[in-house]
Amino acid sequence: MQYLVVSFSHKNTDLHTRERLALSEESKKEAVACAALKSEWINEIIILSTCNRVELITSVKEPFKATEDLLEALGRVSGISLEELEGRADIYEDHGAIHHIFSVASGLDSLVVGETQIAGQLKDAYKEAFEKGWCGQKLGRVMHFAFKCAKEVRSSTDISKNPVSIASAAVAMAQDRLGNLGGYSAVVVGAGEMGRLAAKHLIARGCHVILVGRDVEKTAQVAQEIDPSVEVKSSADLEFLVNGYRLLFSATSSKEPVITRQMVQKRDFDRLWFDMAVPRDIEEMRMERLSIYAVDDLKEIVEKNMAFREEQARIAYQIVGRYAKEFFKWLQTLEIDPIIKEIRAQAKEAAMAELSKAIKKGFIDPKDRKNVEKLLHSAFNRFLHQPTKKLKAIADEPSADTIVEAIKFFFDIEEEVGLNRYKCEYFMNLRS
Repeated sequence: MQYLVVSFSHKNTDLHTRERLALSEESKKEAVACAALKSEWINEIIILSTCNRVELITSVKEPFKATEDLLEALGRVSGISLEELEGRADIYEDHGAIHHIFSVASGLDSLVVGETQIAGQLKDAYKEAFEKGWCGQKLGRVMHFAFKCAKEVRSSTDISKNPVSIASAAVAMAQDRLGNLGGYSAVVVGAGEMGRLAAKHLIARGCHVILVGRDVEKTAQVAQEIDPSVEVKSSADLEFLVNGYRLLFSATSSKEPVITRQMVQKRDFDRLWFDMAVPRDIEEMRMERLSIYAVDDLKEIVEKNMAFREEQARIAYQIVGRYAKEFFKWLQTLEIDPIIKEIRAQAKEAAMAELSKAIKKGFIDPKDRKNVEKLLHSAFNRFLHQPTKKLKAIADEPSADTIVEAIKFFFDIEEEVGLNRYKCEYFMNLRS
């Protein structure tokens, strides 16, 4: 068994392609997962799909063939050619895969380095995969360590202090363009997490917020949770709102643009619009005195925060590296202890079988059975003492994998002996 991650993110894939790759629809996600699990090379899968990335996290039997099957499944659902997917994908195997997963969970691979939202999204992806039977203990172990790693990165560094999200980056860019947001009114389209964050950041800068949602009653509840000053409008008012205010921030889960070219009229004042959604909420258009910024455009703000974060990121990567190393050491220990137990069990079984034969043939008096059992037990314990000691000693060594596999082969020990006995803490919590 090996770990494999196929990754598409803002680092290797442009916004247009990420929109096509997005697996926000349950039917698309399930289609990819089911196709992957039909492959003889793939054991388990977790699919993480956000506005900035699609991660196929898997345990596999053969990485190369598993990668082909994963890309074919993704190609069928997205409509993107296999050649393009192969050209864009970042492929991580075993140690590289674990390091990448821990980095993603810790917010180090995000567009906004250090953002904390991704850890929750990964937990949701794992929960979904577990509940739908797409993954079990192999990936459960990885998630257990990933969440522990993310927690230590947050507690041991300031990388998430005053966190910068896409929403806060958009608000920061608006302030950079206008100088001061105090006294302005801003339309926020979408009452989900991104919309809430944008609204909170705008209010903190003295901006009046108009929150727009399809369900006015639910939107009103969200508005009250954010701040009593938030004004609520229906999606039916959107055409009026986009033409009446300078600032607009949009982050809905719509698969099609909610703001189209036909809705927008020319105005004699400058307008700044921030499309924080993937797929995009605002149809591509060019108009005088209208500036539209998509997710990728917010990198400018992100880069301004990198000076402080670089040092914190260096510390965070050291933590990730340590956790990745500890994970494989721990995994090796999980395997070695049951192997030792299995070898001892085989030795005992052979000794007891020969003892029974000897008694049956009259070589040993049945009355002496207990004493002979003790003697045999002492003999094979003494014989196995040194090999056991050496086997435990090499658990942390790079050569351990090769030695363990050789021992399994010579003693005819099943591939999965011991490994499926572990249940990760988070895995167990999902069941309660």
